[in-house]
Amino acid sequence: MKRYAWGLVALVLLAGCSGGTKVERVDPGETIDLSGRWNDTDSRLVSEEMIADCMSRPWKMNHVEAKGKRPIMIVGQVRNKTTEHIAVETFIGDIERAFINSGEAEMVASAEEREQIRGERSDQQQYSSEETMKQWGKEHGADYMLGGLISSIEDREGGESVVLYQVDLNLINLETNAKVWQGQKKIKKYISRSGHSY
Repeated sequence: MKRYAWGLVALVLLAGCSGGTKVERVDPGETIDLSGRWNDTDSRLVSEEMIADCMSRPWKMNHVEAKGKRPIMIVGQVRNKTTEHIAVETFIGDIERAFINSGEAEMVASAEEREQIRGERSDQQQYSSEETMKQWGKEHGADYMLGGLISSIEDREGGESVVLYQVDLNLINLETNAKVWQGQKKIKKYISRSGHSY
């Protein structure tokens, strides 16, 4: 009887482990919504749409006519005002990519990146040959800074909820502090979880 009991326990344990984890590789561009929360697709689509809108507005033509060259951009702070964790750095990276890929703007490095680059440039002054050493005082200063926030409103009842994400971005002239563009994008998601409570 004891042997039978142990055999039964082993069988139950094996059955519990046999489910295992299944991993499947998918196209990074494919839209997959599991939780209904902000995800990589939202980040990419919002950044591409908002930067396309930004670059189509009169401020850009005014800049090119006045300066005779493409605007130089930097992305500042984008704050997460939602109740969930959002990888803001990924969203900023998507914004920078959209600016660069538009071909209509030049991006400069962030404050953190500049610090690292300046450290490398400082090392070059001591360790690199004069022909390859990069000079100080040649950095491009940004003309405009983009910043803003991501906020959300959630309405929930039982196993259903509606989440509205709102992204507000501002483009500011760094010399005059004038806001030259304001953009807003909303994403609304309906989430239904049958048989699950919150």
